Amino acid sequence: MRTSMKGLVALALLSSSVPAFAQDEAPPSDITVTGSVTVVSDYRFRGISQTDEDFAVQGGITVSHASGVYAGIWGSSISDYVAAGGDQEIDFSLGYSTEVAPGTVIDVGAIYYYYPGAESVIPGYNSDFLETYASVKHSFGPASAKLLVAYAPKQSALSIGAGKEDNLYIGTDLSIGIPDTPVSLSAHFGHSFGPSYLTIGSEYSDWSIGASYAAGPVTFGVSYVDASGGAFVSPSGRDIADGALLFSVGASF
Repeated sequence: MRTSMKGLVALALLSSSVPAFAQDEAPPSDITVTGSVTVVSDYRFRGISQTDEDFAVQGGITVSHASGVYAGIWGSSISDYVAAGGDQEIDFSLGYSTEVAPGTVIDVGAIYYYYPGAESVIPGYNSDFLETYASVKHSFGPASAKLLVAYAPKQSALSIGAGKEDNLYIGTDLSIGIPDTPVSLSAHFGHSFGPSYLTIGSEYSDWSIGASYAAGPVTFGVSYVDASGGAFVSPSGRDIADGALLFSVGASF
């Protein structure tokens, strides 16, 4: 009888201690950190190769707050013709994202494009520039549609020889995940309004279609990218805006 009573007392004490342990658990953090590392067969920025149609290694980290404010840093290897001899692009972003209606998210912010090393090749040369952006994205089931407007105000880095220039870019994106599969499809169309360094003189359009396959944290991608507006020729003689089939493999965390 004594043994049974001791067992009941121990069970009661154990049961009463469960809420205490639950109360000791730390509350969910308001801060979320995400990141990615990717290798691409060609780094295309709005249809134009930044790597002379060669591969690039890319990676980034984003810190987000529950309020919707976020900050990020992203980098990629580039060819030296992009920024007067620099071989890296580093983007610093700061923005705010919030859901304004079920399935509808707006996102506003700014990106500072930094190209270290450019001034060491051409003293005093400024290749860095700032761009602001705003987008609205709506999701319906496994599909989503996004409209982006990006504006870089007048600054010397965008000049094509006629003083400070600005640049406007409008883009649309469609994506859909095929139900019960790890496959997603995407399509993009955008237009850059020049003249500025980003349009290499005149305005042009870019578009792409692609597919991706997710295997856990690793995603494999393939896409076809093209741009209009004539040939954009690199110092090596390549047309860096011609149609091309691109491949990528990346991991997220």
